[in-house]
Amino acid sequence: MTARVDAAFAKNLPKVELHAHLTGSITPQCLHEIWTQKKSGDPSMTLQDPLEAMSKDKVWDIMTFFPLFSKYIYELCSTPASIVYSINAVLRDFKEDGVVYLELRTTPRSSSSMSKDDYIATILSCIDDFPHRNVMTTYLILSIDRRNIPEEAMEVVDLAIQYQSRGIVGVDLCGDPSKGDISTFKEAFHKAKLYGLKITLHFAEVPASSSLLELKTLLSFRPDRLGHVVHVPDKIKAQIKASKLGLELCVSCNVQARLIEGGVADHHFMSWIKTGCPVILCTDDVGIFDSTLSNEYLLVAQAFNLSRDDLIDLCDQAVEAIFGDRHEKQRLCALVKEARENRMPID
Repeated sequence: MTARVDAAFAKNLPKVELHAHLTGSITPQCLHEIWTQKKSGDPSMTLQDPLEAMSKDKVWDIMTFFPLFSKYIYELCSTPASIVYSINAVLRDFKEDGVVYLELRTTPRSSSSMSKDDYIATILSCIDDFPHRNVMTTYLILSIDRRNIPEEAMEVVDLAIQYQSRGIVGVDLCGDPSKGDISTFKEAFHKAKLYGLKITLHFAEVPASSSLLELKTLLSFRPDRLGHVVHVPDKIKAQIKASKLGLELCVSCNVQARLIEGGVADHHFMSWIKTGCPVILCTDDVGIFDSTLSNEYLLVAQAFNLSRDDLIDLCDQAVEAIFGDRHEKQRLCALVKEARENRMPID
């Protein structure tokens, strides 16, 4: 029998973060600092202070969540300097939370001051220059937005291939689940597979994106991992179980954005644990939902009466689902083994 799970134990776990959107991981405080700098250079700027626009009393749901990015955060973080400032802050925050392996994801975007190519190159340079790379290794996943046309989706894959040698490990499908025709992306994901890129898909987030036709189409892309898996019919669940796909579960996001009914104790976490699929706790957008990965571990431990060994098992499952190479897995397995040996028994 081991000691109870507390916040300190959760923070000290060797955690793996596999579903973290770069822009959504920027804290309101960091955005405020960028806003302050921009405001001093342009007093006529009309964007609201992030500490007000993203105050803790705001409630985010599927209707208000996506406009926050497209109409606010993207406009605030639109220059190379703001990208560098924000990515460095995001990397520090994850490292300070005890994350030892990070896969960030982002949709390539351009602005008046940078191309999509510049945007990706800037992020990768920040990752390369991060002073704690020996403690937390970071890789990048490029996201196709559901609103993209096929040519834009292929452009994302081509950028991923172009920068694959610099740490891009996969391609994602994300965006407003009520938008787009995902069948038009089949060729793009096929090309990603041909070039050895891994695939992760936002899957069955809302009822509107959970038809049998859509879910079967997504599975035909041969994904390696799936995100959210909220509204999954039994027939599709059986296929996922048979394939042992890695499942990125974002508990606080699902609760706060009302993708599920009820609270943490009502989350589908345990139902997926019982399938034997690797289950990976993730933050999704820690800057918006204000729940670190350590807190996600603590929340599920409290809601489902999990032990320290149970949480270490979750860390182990996450390692098996990473898109990094065998050397990364060996490093992470050693850290998890050390955590298991050092868990504190009751006196």
